[in-house]
Amino acid sequence: MTKRIPGFSLSLLILFLSFHSTPAQAQKPADNHVFGGYFEEWDVRYSGYTMATLEKTGVAAKLTHLIYAFGNVTPGPSPACAIDDPHAAWQDASILAINGKPYSGSVHGNFAGILELKALHPQLKTLISLGGQAGDVSGFTLSAASPTARRALAASCINLFVKGHLAPGVEAPGLFDGFNIDWEFPLAADRENFTALLHEFRTQLDELGRSTGRHYILTFDSPANPQRYANIDLKAAAAEVDFLTIDGYDYAAPDEKTTNASSALYNSPADPLHDKARAIDDTVQAYLKAGVPAAKYTIGLPLYGIGWSGVSDQNHGLYQSAAREAPVFLSNGRAPCPTQSKQAPSPGCDTILTPGFATDRTLTQLLRRPDARFWYDPARQGATLYLTTSRTFYTFDNLRSIAAKTAYIHQHKLRGAYVWALNDDDTQATVTNAIAAGLE
Repeated sequence: MTKRIPGFSLSLLILFLSFHSTPAQAQKPADNHVFGGYFEEWDVRYSGYTMATLEKTGVAAKLTHLIYAFGNVTPGPSPACAIDDPHAAWQDASILAINGKPYSGSVHGNFAGILELKALHPQLKTLISLGGQAGDVSGFTLSAASPTARRALAASCINLFVKGHLAPGVEAPGLFDGFNIDWEFPLAADRENFTALLHEFRTQLDELGRSTGRHYILTFDSPANPQRYANIDLKAAAAEVDFLTIDGYDYAAPDEKTTNASSALYNSPADPLHDKARAIDDTVQAYLKAGVPAAKYTIGLPLYGIGWSGVSDQNHGLYQSAAREAPVFLSNGRAPCPTQSKQAPSPGCDTILTPGFATDRTLTQLLRRPDARFWYDPARQGATLYLTTSRTFYTFDNLRSIAAKTAYIHQHKLRGAYVWALNDDDTQATVTNAIAAGLE
C-alpha cells in the first residue's frame, strides 16, 4: 500500500514539487509503455469521482499519464488558454484531500488532488488536454492560423498550466508536465497549421526545459475516422510529439439506425460496413502506413458501452435495425432513469446521462438482470449484451476483449493504451486494472 503524507499541506507540497523538478540536465523519459487515463473535470460533482478515488482504487499507482479534460482554447487577437471550470479545477474547498481532510492554502479542488497524487506517485505524469469535442470547434483553426497567434497560444497555455500561474496570487508550479492537444475536428485547410501549432508548442516547451532541466511532454489526440485524420499530416505531426492518443472507440454511434461494434479490435466480412475501416486494426494499419511510428501509437479503450433499443434478437442483436438509442438506465440497472438532466439529476442514474451510452459500472449491473443475454464475438473481439424485455442491445469491452487488445499492443510493439474515462469504470476499477496488468 502506498504511504500517505500525514498532515498534508498543499503549500509545502508545491514547494517540494518545484524544488525536485529542476535537475541539472534535462532527461527525456525512457521509451517504455504508456498507460493513460482521461479525467473529466465536469463530472466530479455529479459522479463523486475525485483524485482521491484514483488513490483509493489503486489506479493512480498504475497510470503512467493522467490526462485532465479539458482546458479551453479561446481565439482572438491574442489567443489564450483558459480553465473551463475554475470552481471544480482549483476553487472548490468541498473536494477533500486523499486523507479526507480539507486542503490548506489557496489551491483546492481537482488541481490540489493532482499535486497530491504526484507527490505520492513520482512516476505519474500529468497532461492537460486542450480543446475537446465540447469546445469551440473554430478555436484551434483561428488560433493556429498565423505564427503570431501560435506563439501567443503556446505561451499562454504554458504559463497557465505548466508554470501554474492559475490566478493573481494563486500559484501551482509542477501542476502539469505537458499537453494533450485535442483538436477534435481539423479541416482540410488546417493540415499545415495543425503541424505548425504542435511545432510551436514543442519549441516553447523545449525552451522552458533548457532552463528547468526537465523534458515536457507533448501529445495529440487523433481520430479513428479516415475522413478526419485525412486532414492531418500524420507523419509530420507525429514527429513533433512524444506519442499520440488515437481513438479506439465510437466506431459505431447510438444515433445510427443499425447496431454495430463500437470498439472492435478486428474487422469482419459479416459487418455490413466492413469497407468503412471501423475497427482498431484498420486504424492502426492506416496510421503505421502513413508514417506514425509504432512506438508513438497508443490505443484508446472505452470504459463505457454503446446501445440501441427496439432491436431484434437475431445474431445476438448485432447488425440489426434499431428504433432509437438505448435509454439512460439507473446505475443499478433495474430501470430507466426518470430524468436526464445533470442540473437536476435523478439520484442513482448512470453518470454519463446520455441516451445510447452506459458506463462500465452500469453495464456490470445490467449483466446481472434475469433478461440479460451476454455474447462474445470471437471474430471481432468484443462483448455484447441483449436485454430481452426491452429489446435493448449494447456493445462494449470485457476482460476477454481487453486481454486481446493488450496482447495486440505487445504483438505490434505499440506504445500502450489509454482509457476514456476513468470515472466510468466500476467501483473496483476492474477494467482499468485489467488493462494495466495486460500492458506490463
